[in-house]
Amino acid sequence: MQAHDDIIVGLDIGTTKICAVVGERSGDEVHIIGTGTHPSIGLNKGVVIDIAATVDSIKKAVEEAELMAGCEISSVYAGIAGGHITSLNSHGVIAIKGREVTQEDVDRVIEAAKAVSIPMDREVIHVLPQEFVVDDQKGVHNPLGMTGVRLEAKVHIVVGAAASTHNIIKCANKAGLEINDVVLESLASGESALTDEERDLGTALVDIGGGTTDLAIFSGGNIQHTYVLAIGGLQLTNDISIGLRASKNEAEKIKIKYGTCLSSEVPPTENIEVPGMGGRESRSMPRQILGEILEPRVEEIFALIKREIFRAGLENQIASGIVLTGGSSLLDGMSEMAEGIFDLPTRIGKPHNIGGLVDIVSNPMYATGVGLVLYGAHNQVKKKFSIQEEGTFQRVVNHMKKWFSDVV
Repeated sequence: MQAHDDIIVGLDIGTTKICAVVGERSGDEVHIIGTGTHPSIGLNKGVVIDIAATVDSIKKAVEEAELMAGCEISSVYAGIAGGHITSLNSHGVIAIKGREVTQEDVDRVIEAAKAVSIPMDREVIHVLPQEFVVDDQKGVHNPLGMTGVRLEAKVHIVVGAAASTHNIIKCANKAGLEINDVVLESLASGESALTDEERDLGTALVDIGGGTTDLAIFSGGNIQHTYVLAIGGLQLTNDISIGLRASKNEAEKIKIKYGTCLSSEVPPTENIEVPGMGGRESRSMPRQILGEILEPRVEEIFALIKREIFRAGLENQIASGIVLTGGSSLLDGMSEMAEGIFDLPTRIGKPHNIGGLVDIVSNPMYATGVGLVLYGAHNQVKKKFSIQEEGTFQRVVNHMKKWFSDVV
Protein backbone atom coordinates (compact mmCIF):
# COMPACT_ATOMS: atom_id res chain seq x y z
CA MET A 1 0.00 0.00 0.00
CA GLN A 2 1.27 3.48 -0.87
CA ALA A 3 2.39 5.95 1.77
CA HIS A 4 -0.40 8.21 2.98
CA ASP A 5 1.41 11.39 1.93
CA ASP A 6 1.62 10.17 -1.66
CA ILE A 7 -2.12 9.45 -1.97
CA ILE A 8 -4.38 12.40 -2.82
CA VAL A 9 -8.13 12.01 -3.24
CA GLY A 10 -10.55 14.42 -4.88
CA LEU A 11 -14.25 14.15 -3.99
CA ASP A 12 -16.56 15.83 -6.49
CA ILE A 13 -19.90 16.14 -4.69
CA GLY A 14 -22.15 17.01 -7.61
CA THR A 15 -25.88 17.30 -8.13
CA THR A 16 -26.12 14.26 -10.42
CA LYS A 17 -23.13 12.17 -9.31
CA ILE A 18 -20.57 11.73 -6.55
CA CYS A 19 -17.14 11.12 -8.04
CA ALA A 20 -14.03 10.08 -6.10
CA VAL A 21 -10.69 10.22 -7.90
CA VAL A 22 -7.54 8.76 -6.33
CA GLY A 23 -4.14 10.10 -7.38
CA GLU A 24 -0.63 9.08 -6.44
CA ARG A 25 2.08 11.72 -6.40
CA SER A 26 5.41 10.59 -7.82
CA GLY A 27 7.91 13.43 -7.86
CA ASP A 28 6.37 16.25 -9.87
CA GLU A 29 3.87 13.96 -11.57
CA VAL A 30 0.43 12.79 -10.50
CA HIS A 31 -0.84 9.36 -11.59
CA ILE A 32 -4.54 8.55 -11.35
CA ILE A 33 -4.84 5.08 -9.81
CA GLY A 34 -8.55 4.77 -9.08
CA THR A 35 -11.99 6.27 -9.60
CA GLY A 36 -15.44 5.67 -8.18
CA THR A 37 -18.80 7.17 -9.12
CA HIS A 38 -22.28 6.85 -7.75
CA PRO A 39 -25.52 8.69 -8.52
CA SER A 40 -26.07 11.65 -6.23
CA ILE A 41 -29.45 11.62 -4.54
CA GLY A 42 -29.22 14.11 -1.68
CA LEU A 43 -28.21 17.31 -3.49
CA ASN A 44 -30.04 20.02 -5.40
CA LYS A 45 -28.14 22.59 -7.45
CA GLY A 46 -24.93 21.76 -5.60
CA VAL A 47 -26.45 22.12 -2.11
CA VAL A 48 -27.03 19.22 0.32
CA ILE A 49 -30.74 18.66 0.98
CA ASP A 50 -30.58 15.11 2.38
CA ILE A 51 -27.58 14.30 4.57
CA ALA A 52 -28.27 10.58 4.93
CA ALA A 53 -28.65 10.04 1.17
CA THR A 54 -25.54 12.10 0.43
CA VAL A 55 -23.49 10.17 3.00
CA ASP A 56 -24.60 6.88 1.45
CA SER A 57 -23.66 8.07 -2.05
CA ILE A 58 -20.25 9.26 -0.84
CA LYS A 59 -19.55 5.92 0.85
CA LYS A 60 -20.39 3.94 -2.29
CA ALA A 61 -18.28 6.16 -4.57
CA VAL A 62 -15.33 6.00 -2.17
CA GLU A 63 -15.62 2.22 -1.77
CA GLU A 64 -15.48 1.79 -5.55
CA ALA A 65 -12.42 4.08 -5.75
CA GLU A 66 -10.71 2.18 -2.90
CA LEU A 67 -11.30 -1.13 -4.65
CA MET A 68 -9.81 0.12 -7.92
CA ALA A 69 -6.86 1.91 -6.31
CA GLY A 70 -6.07 -0.81 -3.77
CA CYS A 71 -5.76 1.62 -0.89
CA GLU A 72 -7.78 2.92 2.03
CA ILE A 73 -9.13 6.47 1.72
CA SER A 74 -9.21 8.53 4.91
CA SER A 75 -9.02 12.15 3.74
CA VAL A 76 -10.17 14.06 0.66
CA TYR A 77 -10.21 17.42 -1.07
CA ALA A 78 -13.93 18.18 -1.49
CA GLY A 79 -15.45 20.35 -4.20
CA ILE A 80 -18.12 22.93 -3.51
CA ALA A 81 -20.50 24.74 -5.88
CA GLY A 82 -24.03 26.11 -5.80
CA GLY A 83 -25.92 29.34 -6.27
CA HIS A 84 -24.82 30.54 -2.82
CA ILE A 85 -21.24 31.02 -4.06
CA THR A 86 -20.24 34.65 -4.64
CA SER A 87 -16.89 36.34 -5.21
CA LEU A 88 -15.22 39.73 -5.08
CA ASN A 89 -11.82 41.28 -5.67
CA SER A 90 -10.01 43.03 -2.82
CA HIS A 91 -6.81 44.97 -2.23
CA GLY A 92 -4.42 45.15 0.74
CA VAL A 93 -1.40 47.37 1.53
CA ILE A 94 1.31 47.16 4.19
CA ALA A 95 4.61 48.99 4.84
CA ILE A 96 7.87 47.00 4.66
CA LYS A 97 10.24 49.93 5.42
CA GLY A 98 12.90 49.41 2.77
CA ARG A 99 13.81 45.81 3.63
CA GLU A 100 13.39 42.48 1.89
CA VAL A 101 9.91 40.97 1.68
CA THR A 102 9.51 37.94 3.92
CA GLN A 103 6.84 35.23 4.09
CA GLU A 104 5.45 36.99 7.16
CA ASP A 105 4.98 40.14 5.06
CA VAL A 106 3.15 38.16 2.37
CA ASP A 107 0.86 36.64 5.00
CA ARG A 108 0.19 40.07 6.52
CA VAL A 109 -0.69 41.75 3.23
CA ILE A 110 -3.04 38.89 2.31
CA GLU A 111 -4.69 39.22 5.72
CA ALA A 112 -5.09 42.94 5.05
CA ALA A 113 -6.66 42.22 1.67
CA LYS A 114 -9.13 39.69 3.08
CA ALA A 115 -10.38 42.15 5.74
CA VAL A 116 -13.72 42.71 4.02
CA SER A 117 -17.17 42.77 5.55
CA ILE A 118 -19.27 39.66 4.88
CA PRO A 119 -22.59 38.60 6.46
CA MET A 120 -22.49 36.38 9.54
CA ASP A 121 -24.00 33.44 7.65
CA ARG A 122 -21.22 33.46 5.02
CA GLU A 123 -17.74 31.93 5.04
CA VAL A 124 -14.60 32.78 3.09
CA ILE A 125 -13.72 29.68 1.04
CA HIS A 126 -10.68 31.00 -0.84
CA VAL A 127 -8.42 34.02 -0.82
CA LEU A 128 -6.56 33.70 -4.13
CA PRO A 129 -3.65 36.09 -4.81
CA GLN A 130 -3.87 37.66 -8.28
CA GLU A 131 -0.75 39.80 -8.17
CA PHE A 132 1.55 41.69 -5.83
CA VAL A 133 2.88 45.23 -6.19
CA VAL A 134 6.24 46.17 -4.63
CA ASP A 135 6.42 49.98 -4.59
CA ASP A 136 5.56 50.78 -8.24
CA GLN A 137 6.50 47.38 -9.65
CA LYS A 138 3.24 45.71 -10.76
CA GLY A 139 2.56 42.17 -11.92
CA VAL A 140 4.75 40.47 -9.30
CA HIS A 141 3.77 36.83 -8.71
CA ASN A 142 6.29 36.07 -5.96
CA PRO A 143 7.54 39.09 -3.98
CA LEU A 144 9.75 37.10 -1.58
CA GLY A 145 13.25 38.59 -1.36
CA MET A 146 12.35 41.80 -3.21
CA THR A 147 13.23 45.10 -1.54
CA GLY A 148 10.82 47.99 -1.15
CA VAL A 149 8.94 50.23 1.24
CA ARG A 150 5.38 49.25 0.32
CA LEU A 151 3.80 45.90 -0.49
CA GLU A 152 0.35 45.56 -2.04
CA ALA A 153 -1.71 42.47 -2.81
CA LYS A 154 -4.65 42.09 -5.14
CA VAL A 155 -6.71 39.03 -4.26
CA HIS A 156 -9.85 37.24 -5.38
CA ILE A 157 -12.11 36.23 -2.48
CA VAL A 158 -14.63 33.40 -2.87
CA VAL A 159 -17.46 33.36 -0.34
CA GLY A 160 -20.13 30.75 0.32
CA ALA A 161 -22.95 30.02 2.74
CA ALA A 162 -21.52 28.69 6.02
CA ALA A 163 -24.37 26.18 6.35
CA SER A 164 -23.74 24.71 2.89
CA THR A 165 -20.01 24.37 3.58
CA HIS A 166 -20.74 22.81 6.96
CA ASN A 167 -23.15 20.28 5.45
CA ILE A 168 -20.56 19.10 2.91
CA ILE A 169 -17.98 18.66 5.67
CA LYS A 170 -20.51 16.91 7.89
CA CYS A 171 -21.49 14.47 5.12
CA ALA A 172 -17.85 13.59 4.47
CA ASN A 173 -17.19 13.16 8.20
CA LYS A 174 -20.19 10.85 8.58
CA ALA A 175 -18.82 8.84 5.65
CA GLY A 176 -15.61 8.34 7.65
CA LEU A 177 -13.54 10.94 5.77
CA GLU A 178 -11.54 13.94 6.88
CA ILE A 179 -11.60 17.08 4.72
CA ASN A 180 -8.18 18.47 3.81
CA ASP A 181 -9.73 21.48 2.13
CA VAL A 182 -12.97 22.67 0.55
CA VAL A 183 -12.27 23.82 -3.03
CA LEU A 184 -14.41 25.77 -5.46
CA GLU A 185 -15.23 23.32 -8.25
CA SER A 186 -14.54 25.70 -11.13
CA LEU A 187 -11.10 26.42 -9.64
CA ALA A 188 -10.42 22.69 -9.48
CA SER A 189 -11.61 22.16 -13.06
CA GLY A 190 -9.18 24.86 -14.17
CA GLU A 191 -6.33 22.89 -12.61
CA SER A 192 -6.99 19.91 -14.86
CA ALA A 193 -8.55 21.35 -18.04
CA LEU A 194 -6.48 24.47 -18.80
CA THR A 195 -2.97 24.83 -20.16
CA ASP A 196 -0.44 27.30 -18.77
CA GLU A 197 -0.70 29.30 -22.01
CA GLU A 198 -4.47 29.62 -21.63
CA ARG A 199 -4.14 30.74 -18.03
CA ASP A 200 -1.60 33.36 -19.02
CA LEU A 201 -3.26 34.74 -22.16
CA GLY A 202 -6.77 34.67 -20.70
CA THR A 203 -9.51 32.04 -20.79
CA ALA A 204 -13.10 31.67 -19.63
CA LEU A 205 -13.67 28.19 -18.20
CA VAL A 206 -17.35 27.21 -18.31
CA ASP A 207 -18.06 24.07 -16.26
CA ILE A 208 -21.55 22.79 -17.12
CA GLY A 209 -22.52 20.38 -14.37
CA GLY A 210 -25.79 18.76 -13.46
CA GLY A 211 -27.19 21.46 -11.16
CA THR A 212 -25.03 24.51 -11.89
CA THR A 213 -22.90 26.11 -14.58
CA ASP A 214 -19.68 27.52 -13.11
CA LEU A 215 -17.62 30.28 -14.69
CA ALA A 216 -13.97 30.94 -13.87
CA ILE A 217 -11.94 33.55 -15.74
CA PHE A 218 -8.15 33.16 -15.74
CA SER A 219 -5.73 35.79 -16.98
CA GLY A 220 -2.10 36.60 -16.31
CA GLY A 221 -1.64 33.15 -14.81
CA ASN A 222 -4.19 33.72 -12.02
CA ILE A 223 -7.92 33.59 -11.46
CA GLN A 224 -9.68 36.91 -12.00
CA HIS A 225 -13.37 36.18 -11.56
CA THR A 226 -15.75 33.39 -10.56
CA TYR A 227 -19.51 33.01 -10.92
CA VAL A 228 -22.07 30.25 -10.36
CA LEU A 229 -25.24 30.04 -12.46
CA ALA A 230 -27.94 27.81 -10.94
CA ILE A 231 -28.84 26.19 -14.28
CA GLY A 232 -27.23 23.00 -15.54
CA GLY A 233 -27.73 19.66 -17.24
CA LEU A 234 -30.71 18.72 -15.08
CA GLN A 235 -32.65 21.63 -16.53
CA LEU A 236 -31.97 20.24 -20.00
CA THR A 237 -33.28 16.86 -18.85
CA ASN A 238 -36.41 18.47 -17.38
CA ASP A 239 -37.04 20.30 -20.66
CA ILE A 240 -36.84 17.01 -22.58
CA SER A 241 -39.09 15.29 -20.05
CA ILE A 242 -41.77 17.96 -20.45
CA GLY A 243 -41.35 18.48 -24.20
CA LEU A 244 -41.40 14.79 -25.13
CA ARG A 245 -43.72 13.67 -22.29
CA ALA A 246 -41.18 11.16 -21.03
CA SER A 247 -40.04 10.16 -17.54
CA LYS A 248 -36.96 11.93 -16.24
CA ASN A 249 -34.92 8.73 -16.33
CA GLU A 250 -35.83 8.16 -19.98
CA ALA A 251 -35.28 11.87 -20.76
CA GLU A 252 -31.76 11.61 -19.35
CA LYS A 253 -31.03 8.56 -21.51
CA ILE A 254 -32.42 10.33 -24.59
CA LYS A 255 -30.31 13.42 -23.85
CA ILE A 256 -27.11 11.38 -23.54
CA LYS A 257 -27.76 9.22 -26.61
CA TYR A 258 -29.47 11.59 -29.05
CA GLY A 259 -29.20 15.07 -27.54
CA THR A 260 -28.15 17.96 -29.78
CA CYS A 261 -28.38 21.73 -29.45
CA LEU A 262 -28.12 22.35 -33.22
CA SER A 263 -31.45 21.28 -34.69
CA SER A 264 -30.50 22.65 -38.13
CA GLU A 265 -27.70 20.07 -38.39
CA VAL A 266 -30.04 17.10 -37.86
CA PRO A 267 -31.39 15.39 -41.01
CA PRO A 268 -35.21 15.77 -41.10
CA THR A 269 -35.59 12.04 -41.74
CA GLU A 270 -33.75 10.98 -38.55
CA ASN A 271 -36.13 9.70 -35.86
CA ILE A 272 -35.79 8.67 -32.21
CA GLU A 273 -37.86 6.29 -30.11
CA VAL A 274 -39.53 7.83 -27.03
CA PRO A 275 -40.80 5.31 -24.44
CA GLY A 276 -44.33 5.96 -23.25
CA MET A 277 -45.27 6.58 -19.62
CA GLY A 278 -47.85 4.72 -17.56
CA GLY A 279 -48.01 1.71 -19.88
CA ARG A 280 -48.51 3.79 -23.02
CA GLU A 281 -46.86 2.67 -26.23
CA SER A 282 -43.56 4.19 -27.33
CA ARG A 283 -43.57 6.81 -30.06
CA SER A 284 -41.27 7.63 -32.95
CA MET A 285 -40.41 11.33 -33.21
CA PRO A 286 -38.04 13.42 -35.39
CA ARG A 287 -34.71 14.03 -33.67
CA GLN A 288 -34.99 17.66 -34.81
CA ILE A 289 -37.66 18.19 -32.14
CA LEU A 290 -35.09 17.24 -29.50
CA GLY A 291 -32.74 19.88 -30.89
CA GLU A 292 -35.52 22.47 -30.86
CA ILE A 293 -36.12 21.73 -27.16
CA LEU A 294 -32.45 21.88 -26.11
CA GLU A 295 -31.22 24.72 -28.31
CA PRO A 296 -33.04 27.60 -26.53
CA ARG A 297 -31.96 26.40 -23.07
CA VAL A 298 -28.30 26.03 -24.03
CA GLU A 299 -28.46 29.43 -25.71
CA GLU A 300 -29.89 30.89 -22.50
CA ILE A 301 -27.07 29.40 -20.40
CA PHE A 302 -24.37 30.81 -22.66
CA ALA A 303 -26.13 34.19 -22.94
CA LEU A 304 -26.23 34.50 -19.12
CA ILE A 305 -22.56 33.54 -18.85
CA LYS A 306 -21.67 36.07 -21.55
CA ARG A 307 -23.63 38.76 -19.71
CA GLU A 308 -21.68 37.99 -16.52
CA ILE A 309 -18.35 38.27 -18.37
CA PHE A 310 -19.34 41.72 -19.68
CA ARG A 311 -20.75 42.74 -16.29
CA ALA A 312 -17.36 41.96 -14.75
CA GLY A 313 -15.65 43.98 -17.50
CA LEU A 314 -13.40 41.07 -18.47
CA GLU A 315 -14.47 40.53 -22.08
CA ASN A 316 -11.05 41.74 -23.29
CA GLN A 317 -9.11 39.41 -20.96
CA ILE A 318 -10.15 36.08 -22.51
CA ALA A 319 -8.13 36.27 -25.71
CA SER A 320 -7.51 32.52 -25.93
CA GLY A 321 -11.23 31.82 -25.88
CA ILE A 322 -13.67 29.53 -24.08
CA VAL A 323 -13.05 26.10 -22.55
CA LEU A 324 -16.15 23.99 -21.88
CA THR A 325 -16.04 21.18 -19.36
CA GLY A 326 -18.38 19.15 -17.17
CA GLY A 327 -20.57 16.24 -18.24
CA SER A 328 -23.11 18.38 -20.10
CA SER A 329 -20.40 19.82 -22.37
CA LEU A 330 -20.49 16.50 -24.26
CA LEU A 331 -23.88 17.39 -25.74
CA ASP A 332 -23.65 17.36 -29.53
CA GLY A 333 -23.11 20.85 -30.97
CA MET A 334 -22.25 22.47 -27.63
CA SER A 335 -18.88 23.92 -28.67
CA GLU A 336 -20.25 25.16 -32.01
CA MET A 337 -23.08 27.02 -30.27
CA ALA A 338 -20.65 28.52 -27.74
CA GLU A 339 -18.41 29.79 -30.55
CA GLY A 340 -21.38 31.47 -32.19
CA ILE A 341 -22.60 33.17 -29.00
CA PHE A 342 -19.23 34.23 -27.54
CA ASP A 343 -17.60 34.84 -30.94
CA LEU A 344 -14.46 33.22 -29.54
CA PRO A 345 -12.61 29.96 -30.24
CA THR A 346 -14.04 27.18 -28.08
CA ARG A 347 -12.84 23.73 -27.14
CA ILE A 348 -13.95 20.91 -24.86
CA GLY A 349 -11.65 20.70 -21.81
CA LYS A 350 -10.47 17.28 -20.63
CA PRO A 351 -8.02 16.47 -17.81
CA HIS A 352 -4.39 16.55 -18.91
CA ASN A 353 -0.87 16.55 -17.44
CA ILE A 354 -1.61 13.33 -15.56
CA GLY A 355 -0.50 9.73 -15.78
CA GLY A 356 -2.04 6.41 -14.83
CA LEU A 357 -5.65 5.75 -15.84
CA VAL A 358 -5.65 8.43 -18.51
CA ASP A 359 -8.09 6.58 -20.78
CA ILE A 360 -10.69 6.42 -18.02
CA VAL A 361 -10.51 10.03 -16.78
CA SER A 362 -9.92 11.71 -20.15
CA ASN A 363 -13.49 12.96 -20.12
CA PRO A 364 -14.95 16.38 -19.20
CA MET A 365 -17.08 14.78 -16.48
CA TYR A 366 -13.88 13.97 -14.55
CA ALA A 367 -12.39 17.47 -14.86
CA THR A 368 -13.42 18.51 -11.34
CA GLY A 369 -12.41 15.26 -9.63
CA VAL A 370 -8.98 15.16 -11.30
CA GLY A 371 -8.60 18.91 -10.69
CA LEU A 372 -9.19 18.38 -6.96
CA VAL A 373 -6.36 15.82 -6.95
CA LEU A 374 -4.05 18.24 -8.77
CA TYR A 375 -5.06 21.07 -6.44
CA GLY A 376 -4.16 18.86 -3.49
CA ALA A 377 -0.81 17.94 -5.01
CA HIS A 378 0.07 21.56 -5.73
CA ASN A 379 -1.16 22.72 -2.34
CA GLN A 380 1.01 20.18 -0.57
CA VAL A 381 4.11 21.06 -2.56
CA LYS A 382 3.69 24.84 -2.82
CA LYS A 383 2.83 26.59 0.43
CA LYS A 384 4.23 30.00 -0.42
CA PHE A 385 0.90 31.76 -0.31
CA SER A 386 -1.07 29.10 1.53
CA ILE A 387 -3.78 30.42 3.80
CA GLN A 388 -5.40 27.08 4.49
CA GLU A 389 -4.04 26.80 8.05
CA GLU A 390 -6.78 29.17 9.21
CA GLY A 391 -9.08 28.47 6.28
CA THR A 392 -12.65 27.44 5.79
CA PHE A 393 -12.33 23.94 7.20
CA GLN A 394 -10.93 24.95 10.56
CA ARG A 395 -13.35 27.84 10.95
CA VAL A 396 -16.35 25.71 10.07
CA VAL A 397 -15.21 22.93 12.39
CA ASN A 398 -14.97 25.48 15.21
CA HIS A 399 -18.49 26.65 14.44
CA MET A 400 -19.64 23.05 14.32
CA LYS A 401 -18.31 22.44 17.83
CA LYS A 402 -20.22 25.46 19.09
CA TRP A 403 -23.47 25.22 17.15
CA PHE A 404 -23.89 21.49 16.56
CA SER A 405 -22.26 19.91 19.62
CA ASP A 406 -25.28 17.68 20.02
CA VAL A 407 -24.77 15.94 16.68
CA VAL A 408 -21.02 16.16 15.99
